[in-house]
Amino acid sequence: MSAPRPFPGDLAPDRVDEEFWRACREGRYLLFRCGRCDRAVWPAGGCPEHGMADMEWCEASGRGTLHTWTVVHQRYATSFDDPPANVALVELDEGPLVHTTVVDADRLRIGMRLEVAFQEIGPDVVLPVFRPVREVGGDGGTGDGGDGGGVGDGVGDPPGAGNLST
Repeated sequence: MSAPRPFPGDLAPDRVDEEFWRACREGRYLLFRCGRCDRAVWPAGGCPEHGMADMEWCEASGRGTLHTWTVVHQRYATSFDDPPANVALVELDEGPLVHTTVVDADRLRIGMRLEVAFQEIGPDVVLPVFRPVREVGGDGGTGDGGDGGGVGDGVGDPPGAGNLST
């Protein structure tokens, strides 16, 4: 029997993030936003211009663009028995960059449009992940473009783009 899979370190409940994780369990994506200038920040923190005083959690679009990614081949625990995971950096439409995993994509491409989805990884533990934007028609939302390229294979990507393996 394998050991239980460790959760990401920032799942520990705290006053600032509690509302975010509750919203994830409800299938909603939030960002921390300044009440003075409307700037969204991630992770939850203060506005660079106005500090923490006017910050609040607000509904976000849950959409963004793949900025870059890497594929992690190293297994850090015996509980990691699934295929190698991608670790992606997504630029949200609201501005912040977030680290996440892209799911339901046969192939990742810099600049591809993504939308939030939610994965339950334990009792009351739901993580936001991203998937290709699902649009009517096209390739069914897989983002594979039909050329047979796989996640992190570099097919059709600029040299060195997004497939730095660790």
